[in-house]
Amino acid sequence: MVEEPRGSWFGFGFCGFGQALGSGREPQVHSPEPLRVPDAGADADICGVRASWSYTAFLSRAGQVQLSGSVRGAAEGCRDAWASETLLVVLRDGRGPGPGPELQAWAPDSALCGEPLWARTVAPEAQGEDGAGDSPRAGPLPLLPGARAYVSPLPPLYRPLAPELRARRLELGTEHALLLDEAGQVYSWGGGRQGQLGHGTLEAEPEPRLLEALQGLPMAEVAAGGWHSVCVSETGDIYTWGWNESGQLALPTRSLAEDRDTVTEESKYGQLGHGDTTSWDRPCRVEYFVDQQLQAVAVSCGPWNTYVCAVQREKS
Repeated sequence: MVEEPRGSWFGFGFCGFGQALGSGREPQVHSPEPLRVPDAGADADICGVRASWSYTAFLSRAGQVQLSGSVRGAAEGCRDAWASETLLVVLRDGRGPGPGPELQAWAPDSALCGEPLWARTVAPEAQGEDGAGDSPRAGPLPLLPGARAYVSPLPPLYRPLAPELRARRLELGTEHALLLDEAGQVYSWGGGRQGQLGHGTLEAEPEPRLLEALQGLPMAEVAAGGWHSVCVSETGDIYTWGWNESGQLALPTRSLAEDRDTVTEESKYGQLGHGDTTSWDRPCRVEYFVDQQLQAVAVSCGPWNTYVCAVQREKS
């Protein structure tokens, strides 16, 4: 099972379908709030969060996937999950004679009942060509074990990935993609009209381009929302950029309008987590976790919201 480290989960951005995000009192959350998951029970040990627009899948360490929002349901024996409006993809303990787990694609409104739309046994972790097991360590879905293929929300569902990219994590937004390599460098490509690529412009990038604003600052995690992006440095700081209409960036308002070199746009939600709804076209650190002496260890995005797992910083 792909597990994030133990810690406390926080959420911010859009939650208009009743999906668990922050306190659960408002349809949008502009600043990080501790996560409450009523359907999972007070003692739920959440190890992963996979969010879509209208619902969120919560993965427990016991292997249960719990759905919250416009669809409800649960399934056992799950190693990982990946949520979208068209498909809910689950990596489960294998049912067939093969040694690997089974990748299943479900209609979200199926509530994980009945039979999946599509299923495929996934080969065990691939080894390098010399047999020494030097393939990069695969992250969570949509990246598959061996980091040489990934799951797409559109056909074909199973797609190869060039091994020379040495992907540690791959994230797919609505119009853009983020890739974290073995060296901790971040690449982005695709549509950039909401600043989600982080290159300081609104131009599209047809091929993976190194995110120069973070060069020299190794990253440990990345996540892509619909039109916003998030990454976590190896020291546990959160950086967000892109469209902030739901508060998903968790960024403050001060200095945005005054910075003429930064493309900003006022919008309506706030998914960047900076406390307002202003958008950014380059990475900016979220100060909430610094102020609370918290170190981020994992991050996950829905189209218009963000989830962060954080632990208390050790005193130096």
